[in-house]
Amino acid sequence: MNRMKFWLLLLTVAAGLTFAWACQAQEETTTEEAAVDTSIAEMLKSLEAPPEEVAVPEEGLVARMRKSGLVTLFLKGGAFMYPLLAASIIGVAVIIERAITLSRARTDVRKLMKRVLDALHSKGVEAAAHECERTRGPIAAILHAGLKRAERGTEAVERAIETAGTIETSFLERGLIWLATLATIAPMLGFLGTVSGMIRAFNAIAEAEQVNAKLVASGISEALITTATGLLIAIPIQAFHNFFVSQIDRFIIEMEESTADLVDTLVMLGTVKEKQS
Repeated sequence: MNRMKFWLLLLTVAAGLTFAWACQAQEETTTEEAAVDTSIAEMLKSLEAPPEEVAVPEEGLVARMRKSGLVTLFLKGGAFMYPLLAASIIGVAVIIERAITLSRARTDVRKLMKRVLDALHSKGVEAAAHECERTRGPIAAILHAGLKRAERGTEAVERAIETAGTIETSFLERGLIWLATLATIAPMLGFLGTVSGMIRAFNAIAEAEQVNAKLVASGISEALITTATGLLIAIPIQAFHNFFVSQIDRFIIEMEESTADLVDTLVMLGTVKEKQS
């Protein structure tokens, strides 16, 4: 009897605990559902915000470039703007390369000749050739070639100087043909774009029942843009070409004067024999 009462009491306590746990779980579930409903409501409220309140991301570099004036003009210029762009890129690359090369080839000829002639007077041909080896540039290379043939006579020295001069001049003139070609082709491409734009304009006039300025504006705009672009590319390229040619002419004059002084000094010192007339 006592054992039965104990089990009944135990079952009653277990049932009470189970009921209390179930009530607590239901209360927590209700709280969580309320929190979820609140978050969903806040999300819907944010989505219903007016467009002006939504932060708009800033435009990227590509988008800004597309809206810039230069890109707009480039696109309005038509298909011939692409070869003009390629011509401008090639021209800039050649100009930079030639400017660096000619600047490195420039030397103080007076100081170089003074060192070479002093070494030739005091220490001989080998010392003078060593001075040329220490100096960078076409003039030093030509003098070095002549000094290396000093023991073979004046004719050998002059032939060596002439050969070295031809090689160095070719090196200095390398790339100028590209500048001359681009300076000639760029305006032609611009004029070709002009013809293409005018053809489009007249075709628009022929197909339209009523002539309107807007019909021919795009064709005329293309014609003017390509012409202006071709001239803007050709003019600076031609200017740089002429400048480089003048620099090379100066190098050639300095080469001739330096080699003449070297040959005269070699003959005077008796290092080489003068040519028989």
